[in-house]
Amino acid sequence: MNQQEQMEFFYEIFDASLPRLGPGDEASTRKALELLSTKSQRKNDSGPSKLRVLDIGCGNGAQTLQLARHIDGSILAVDNHQSFLDELNRRAEAAGLAKKIQTCLKDMRDLKRDEGIFDLIWSEGALNLMGFSEGVLNPMGFRDGLVLCHSLLTPSGFLAVSELCWLRPDPPSECQKFFSTEYPPMASVDANLSLIKSCGFEVIGQFTLPESAWLEQYYNPLEDRLRLFRKQYTTDQEKLDFVESIQMEIDIFRKHSSYYGYVFYLMQSY
Repeated sequence: MNQQEQMEFFYEIFDASLPRLGPGDEASTRKALELLSTKSQRKNDSGPSKLRVLDIGCGNGAQTLQLARHIDGSILAVDNHQSFLDELNRRAEAAGLAKKIQTCLKDMRDLKRDEGIFDLIWSEGALNLMGFSEGVLNPMGFRDGLVLCHSLLTPSGFLAVSELCWLRPDPPSECQKFFSTEYPPMASVDANLSLIKSCGFEVIGQFTLPESAWLEQYYNPLEDRLRLFRKQYTTDQEKLDFVESIQMEIDIFRKHSSYYGYVFYLMQSY
């Protein structure tokens, strides 16, 4: 498969109908929002109410809907794949939340202050894709994403981001080898905390997503799709190889999840 065919097959597997398109769950989104609210109130700030919110890399909107349920404000949900936005709009309409959410088809790299400035920016597992182009991941993507968000926030605005991190310094060689290809920039929690501070933010909370946030709404439904694709493409070795590369990611997590995970960082700009 050429690059275009790979992307088409990628979106065929990661269909908008999946419950989620990355690790996360409703409880973790609520926990991040509640922690942000508690910390901001301690700082005598208004907290996450009546806010203008930007959701970067919203996907099919699993977290966007949670934000809309719990925030008194408006949300601009941005993604670069229209099918995901269409599904978000469908879900928002069904949940009675459509009036609070505006979707926008755009690459996060193209976000400018022309869209306005925001009181709160949210990005679950997407900010590290800043600068991803033609199959190449920018090693400074997470940093560039933080810098972008800082430029789009109001003074003392808030940012909530989940980022893939090493949780222990001694991952098995199988795990190290896998991520040396899949996500070479992955850093430790402490390294990311230092990076966040260097980009003009004060960290006001953090926590690691539980294993259930990977499995229940993401990997388990995704594995069901992989089984279907194995049957559908029995004679297409390239597509089967692609399927097995995703299965390998799931298998690595099941074996080595104590060594890495998504960490939610909650911060305020200064």
